[in-house]
Amino acid sequence: MALMHWQPFRELEDMQRDMNRLFDSLSTPRRAGIDLGFVPAVELEDTTDHYILHLELPGLNPDEVNIEVTTNSVSISGERRSETRSEKAGVKRSEFHYGKFQRVVPLPGRVNNQDVTADYQQGVLTVTLPKAEEEKHKVVTVQVNA
Repeated sequence: MALMHWQPFRELEDMQRDMNRLFDSLSTPRRAGIDLGFVPAVELEDTTDHYILHLELPGLNPDEVNIEVTTNSVSISGERRSETRSEKAGVKRSEFHYGKFQRVVPLPGRVNNQDVTADYQQGVLTVTLPKAEEEKHKVVTVQVNA
């Protein structure tokens, strides 16, 4: 049996490299075999008459964003394209995410999808979804268990 010299710092470096690979693979989502470069953050606000959806889309041209609304969900898709730059001296490292994205946001109630409006300011897309009339006046009776 051969004796081997134990190198604890090398083992720690190998473990750190493996963990970095694991987290990198988890941070870039893949759906249906398509590498999605980034997934925009979403906020959904429920007001009396509307659902208001906010998406972070910095650096995107609003003309390149596709919004589709059904009575109970919103689908937003687009693509962030990379700028091609050539650097002759040095190395460029980028943590920006590029590529296609798609978010489907289920809504907690029905909306009137004929009157939806969208506004894009300072990198934030705001989609205002008016609630359907039957949702506005919906009263739910709650049973109290003893």
